[in-house]
Amino acid sequence: MTRIAMFENLIYDEKGRPVETGWVGPDACYIVDDDGFLRHIDAADVDKQVLRFFKEQVMADKETAIRAMLQMMGKDDIFTKTALEYQIAHMDENVNQMIPPQARELLRSLGFKIIIDVQGNLIDVQAPDISDLGDIPGLGGFGEM
Repeated sequence: MTRIAMFENLIYDEKGRPVETGWVGPDACYIVDDDGFLRHIDAADVDKQVLRFFKEQVMADKETAIRAMLQMMGKDDIFTKTALEYQIAHMDENVNQMIPPQARELLRSLGFKIIIDVQGNLIDVQAPDISDLGDIPGLGGFGEM
């Protein structure tokens, strides 16, 4: 259990309704409306599933992802590359880390959605096509890769 719901305001139920965030004692929960019954699902369980999904996506093309991150950071040394590889390998263990509200709002405004069922199982992750980051204000793209 955790005190943080990492993906607050990005979680939706199977009917497309936004899922609320709340707490049971000190533990964060996503609250799914199951035909009037409010199911409180441990946020850590859902967040782990989402992080595992992201990790699988990144691992599918790890070298390209690392090159893009190094380029965004303006670095190209073995130490930074090794640190990024370590972070990717352990990405699904970062459940208690807060995503800044501005970043969550940017993702939400771009159409990013995480779909869960009433049991808290990850159904789908809907991400916008971000092949051209130059169109997103403030990011300016990666340049040549």
